[in-house]
Amino acid sequence: MHVIEVFGTGCRKCKAMVRNAEQAVAELGLEAQVVKVEDLATIAARGVMMTPALAIDGEIVVSGHIAPVAEIKRHLEAKGRG
Repeated sequence: MHVIEVFGTGCRKCKAMVRNAEQAVAELGLEAQVVKVEDLATIAARGVMMTPALAIDGEIVVSGHIAPVAEIKRHLEAKGRG
């Protein structure tokens, strides 16, 4: 099961990223946990400089923009092959 983390303070863009991540998971039929990370100290500790950001299985794959569903799906599919 994948762990998808969305980093952000809860702003509109961060909420959109969460929705897109959930939709990508649903469209691919994957088992995944989508986790919102809103604590600034945790965000900084993970090396995120721009939000929203998205990590899959601990690796930051998107930072500074809202990833469309198709982009998130590509990252998830790549992780499945790796």
